[in-house]
Amino acid sequence: MLSSTIVRTHAGRLVPIILAALFLAGCPSQAPQTPPGNIQDEATAGSDYYLQQLQQSSDDNKADWQLLAIRALLKEGKVPQAAEQLGTLPQALSDVQRQEQQLLTAELQVAQKDNNAANATLEKLDPNALSANQKVRYYQAQIDANPGKSGLSLIRAYIGQEPLLNAQAHQDNIDKTWAALIQLTPQDLNSLVINANENVLQGWLDLLRIYQDNNQDPNLLKVGIKDWQTRYPQNPAAKSLPSQLNQVLNFQQASTSNIALFLPMNGQAQVFANAIQQGFNAAQNGIPTTVAAPTQPVGQDPNSTAVAPAAVPANPDDPNAVVSPSAVPVENAAVPAAAVAAPAIPAPVATPVSHAQVKVYDTSSQPLPALLEQAQKDGATLIVGPLLKSNVEQLSGIQTPLNILALNQPETVKNSPNICYFALSPEDEARDAARHIWSQHKQMPLVLAPRGSFGDRIAKAFADEWQKQGGQTVLQQGFGSTGELKQAINSGAGIRLSGTPVVVTTNVTAPAQAQGVTIGGITIPAPPSDEQITSSSSSVQSGKIDAVYIVATQDEMTLIKPMIDMSTNSRSKPALFASSRSYQAGAGPDYRLEMEGLQFSDIPLLAGANPQLMQQASAQFKNDYSLVRLYAMGMDSWALASHFAEMRQIPGFQLTGSTGELSANDDCVIHRKLPWLQYRQGSLVPAS
Repeated sequence: MLSSTIVRTHAGRLVPIILAALFLAGCPSQAPQTPPGNIQDEATAGSDYYLQQLQQSSDDNKADWQLLAIRALLKEGKVPQAAEQLGTLPQALSDVQRQEQQLLTAELQVAQKDNNAANATLEKLDPNALSANQKVRYYQAQIDANPGKSGLSLIRAYIGQEPLLNAQAHQDNIDKTWAALIQLTPQDLNSLVINANENVLQGWLDLLRIYQDNNQDPNLLKVGIKDWQTRYPQNPAAKSLPSQLNQVLNFQQASTSNIALFLPMNGQAQVFANAIQQGFNAAQNGIPTTVAAPTQPVGQDPNSTAVAPAAVPANPDDPNAVVSPSAVPVENAAVPAAAVAAPAIPAPVATPVSHAQVKVYDTSSQPLPALLEQAQKDGATLIVGPLLKSNVEQLSGIQTPLNILALNQPETVKNSPNICYFALSPEDEARDAARHIWSQHKQMPLVLAPRGSFGDRIAKAFADEWQKQGGQTVLQQGFGSTGELKQAINSGAGIRLSGTPVVVTTNVTAPAQAQGVTIGGITIPAPPSDEQITSSSSSVQSGKIDAVYIVATQDEMTLIKPMIDMSTNSRSKPALFASSRSYQAGAGPDYRLEMEGLQFSDIPLLAGANPQLMQQASAQFKNDYSLVRLYAMGMDSWALASHFAEMRQIPGFQLTGSTGELSANDDCVIHRKLPWLQYRQGSLVPAS
């Protein structure tokens, strides 16, 4: 009896102990979990969980939990906390842990925008030794470390990442690979050297050549794509075409048999409307319009006495004012400044005569909705116009089935499937300047523009595009009237190359302040934020500025360039770039010599792409080059109208026009890539 009583007593005492043990085992806050079997795999939990496990784990598991926590912190955008954890990793790590540490270091450097350091860290990693998950991250870090750039290394990163992705991520990879490919210049393609075993890359490059050879004929492009898919059946793009090329296969041509031309045929804007209409009619009737980049030195005859007509100055602070120095102000007309050059270029080829029916509607005679209704009743299938910005702003609120090529751009573009926007604006010229200056490897540009809203708009457009290219801070400095400039130069004052940072509005929430971190004796500094740059100093000194973009008339430029020369020496002198406002008809040899080294942009027609047409248009408009510009705009309006469906349906579609290399973005806003000229020993030559 005694023994059985003792047994029962011990069993009763054990029950609560067992229950308590089971309870504690089910509570994760009390018993740390074992880290995943392979820290190279996906980390799916949040940083708080991993940090909690780190605090409670044994020494054997701490490094694994810490590496997982760092990865989660970076994914959550908690860069300073990730840097702190990375800096406190133990020195004694296994090979697998050290490999993960290196990859995390690169990802941290990308998050801190230290892309050069990130690329250097990635070069030390062998992707073949990484897990599938790590390879995806490795290639993504390569992609993120090269924002706004396109080259063989970036394309190879996309190709390396592609087999590791599924579903939408896979299609996104295909689309981004194609986007990187179509950014390659002819010079890039001619200099590419690929390995014999890079069959996927070779297939992509062949697809690119088919696209470039046929992108102005959708039917030929369709045939070329189908043939390519047959020849490269194993290429990832053959199985899943880039979205842009899928649109080519589904392309449907729009009717351009009846075109309505919406222009202000009365009032101050009539002179501009007439120039556009004449250019439009000339292109329709088959006038030679083929253009090519200048291939030899260009320059005006030193004995030329051509003089532009007397100009009525516009108010540059008025966002709706005419910005051409040789044009009469008119409400809302987007007219750029004039420039001139007279090169010798191979003879152009005539375009075919079109039999499309064109009818002109006077936008100054009736409200825009009434004109659209009337054009539709008349059988129009495409509208070219209106020209004035006030009319263009109304389009977003008008329902019409007609396709519209507006000849201006609203302040805020709303994507409409039947509307494209084509404008000759100084902001568009500034964006092109940012791309050109970035391509010359400049790092710290200064925008020198008139004080006021006009200069602010130019600076913001430049800064927006500069940051899209991968640049950082853009500085801005305003100048006053020619009277102020003359007074300054008479007193011996130069222009001190400093400025205030241009504020670019973004929708991205700024991350918390980044901190530097030291790993293995190597310090990774945290780059200063834009807010730090702005608050630490209201201006940046001339020694850091390596490029100046000047938006000035010829009279202003005559004073500004010598003032810059006065304030800089040969060692610190930045490269100088200017908008087309700086050159007008009649500039003599003294001006050209004074502008030595200055680069400026211009439309191809005025930059010498078609000398015969330039001579004809110049005589027709009595050397008023702002009207010649509008004449060229009219010619390009015809070309764009004839290819409206391609511009609207085929992303990346391009046209070579008299106002630039024309392309459309996702909102079908037409952008122009301009040729650049440079003053050299009194002549104009293509900028190198």
